[in-house]
Amino acid sequence: MKGTLGLALFLFGCLLAGSPANAQQAGQQTAHPAYPANLTAALDMQLSMVEHEFEGAAEAMPEDKYSFAPTNGNFQGVRTFAQQVKHVAMANTRFFDGILGQPGPSVASPIEAENGPESIRTKAQILQFLRDSFALGHKAIASINDQNAFTPLAKPPVPFLRTPGAIAIFACAHAMDHYGQMVEYLRDNGIVPPASRQRPPANPPAR
Repeated sequence: MKGTLGLALFLFGCLLAGSPANAQQAGQQTAHPAYPANLTAALDMQLSMVEHEFEGAAEAMPEDKYSFAPTNGNFQGVRTFAQQVKHVAMANTRFFDGILGQPGPSVASPIEAENGPESIRTKAQILQFLRDSFALGHKAIASINDQNAFTPLAKPPVPFLRTPGAIAIFACAHAMDHYGQMVEYLRDNGIVPPASRQRPPANPPAR
């Protein structure tokens, strides 16, 4: 929970880069593609970074390991790797449909509401479900601007997220929370997450 809150605060700080107080600085930085020029661009950049790392992890796990869940420790009742991916895809769809004012995905049971349709089972199907959810996210974020970012929605997808800006920020934090869990699943199977493969050791051996 603490990690999720920290990431949410970080994302909120990035969101502020598009505020009027920073408009002059943003205008000076528009020549550099790494600097988002406005609030919409800042949110979209965050979602793109989350998408890149999350999809990379989902693609890295072999299909025969998609049913894997850790057992070395207290992991009773946790989601399988497939359910982790489907849960985020389902949550993304729910969050971003809410921003767009669209009805959320229909479900047949509380389990489907959490982990996505039971009919989505193969790795290819799950990855497509995930990619579609991020594509919906980019569409939803494109509809957010300085005027409506913190205007309450008529039908928010969850009670504590009532504005488009809050939903977009939390969607990124939520996905990265589950990304962290998926990293453990990958490493338990001898797989280094793609986003970590080019990084130097965080704890190099003593010389």
